[in-house]
Amino acid sequence: MDKATKKQLEITACKVRMGIIEGVYNAKSGHPGGSLSIADTLTYLYFARMNIYPDKPDLPDRDRFVLSKGHTAPALYSTLANRGFFSTEELKSLRHIGALLQGHPCIHIPGVDMSSGSLGQGISAACGMALSGKISNDIYKVYCVLGDGEIEEGQVWEAAMFAAHYKLDNLVAVVDNNGLQIDGRISDVCSPYPITDKFAAFGWNVVEADAHDFDSLEKAFDDAENASGRPTVIVQKSVKGKGISFMEDQVSWHGTAPNAEQYAQAMEELNAQLRSLEG
Repeated sequence: MDKATKKQLEITACKVRMGIIEGVYNAKSGHPGGSLSIADTLTYLYFARMNIYPDKPDLPDRDRFVLSKGHTAPALYSTLANRGFFSTEELKSLRHIGALLQGHPCIHIPGVDMSSGSLGQGISAACGMALSGKISNDIYKVYCVLGDGEIEEGQVWEAAMFAAHYKLDNLVAVVDNNGLQIDGRISDVCSPYPITDKFAAFGWNVVEADAHDFDSLEKAFDDAENASGRPTVIVQKSVKGKGISFMEDQVSWHGTAPNAEQYAQAMEELNAQLRSLEG
């Protein structure tokens, strides 16, 4: 990746983070921590990897994306808004009655390919999309982001077995390994470790990545692109609350929105990062 492209992605990711905070603050609820940890990944997918068309979001040959950990919808919404699927002003009405953007992704929203939120189900839907593509000889890819706490769900492993059995090499799953879930450290609640070994045992191509390094992300998705005959999982090491000092690696920002003082501090930090990147 050349320096100019990388810098632009970093700028965009910062703006995506600002949109996340804008949304959850105005909603007075939401999940900023896990949204912030996938901001770089979604930025990379929507601005550098996926074949998508903001002006024609339903074109059949588009790549598909499923946010299996649907509670982190603020990250997806902010990414879609910054990519041009709808106005960034919509982010301020997150979770409001009658608003376009609700607490979990819904398929009627431009750019959203699957309603999700009940953990474990998104990856199953992604498998169905990928199998459909295989049957129809379509060239699209299906990308799916899961939480590391989410993979404690048994349905995830049923889907993993299914994807390997049907050789769904058009499917790329991303496990966001930020180490935290609503009840604490995943290693304390119900450890899914070793994540890489488990997916390998189920027959997947396994790649590891740094969720906050665009060079690392590009290498991982390139590896996935070149995999043949089996699905790929990218296990990305991330920081919950990434980009905001008082949110980083804190379990308390799962289901908690910032108050006015915290909102001001978060936006000040993000604006400082943006000025540094654009300077």
